Amino acid sequence: QVHLIESGGDSAQAGGSLTISCAVSGYTTGVFWMGWFRQRPGKEREGVAIIYTGLGSTDTVYSDAVKGRFTASRAMNTLKLQMNNLKPEDTAMYYCAATTIPALYGDTARLDPRNYEYWGQGTQVTVSS
Repeated sequence: QVHLIESGGDSAQAGGSLTISCAVSGYTTGVFWMGWFRQRPGKEREGVAIIYTGLGSTDTVYSDAVKGRFTASRAMNTLKLQMNNLKPEDTAMYYCAATTIPALYGDTARLDPRNYEYWGQGTQVTVSS
């Protein structure tokens, strides 16, 4: 079992910055991809930023909507998502997730929430204009 607990969600003005975190615990040896998803009001859950956590690579994938503005990182048992130049459309519940699937080919698969079996409870980010 892998346990994920998000924190750091807050309100911000458009153009501002926020960093959210995810505390990771449990049996993480078999986890290959970890990262961030979000669910905006009235929308389906979508991938935001995913990091490969297996050996020998630090591949990171970003959705087109956040590329160049968001940065995902991992240090020890914490995942972080640095969000810069926030926009009102970034308002969402942000979730941390992990998968034991070793081979996810292509950005679409890596950003697909259906490929992830471990989830946190979410942290709310609200951006006002």
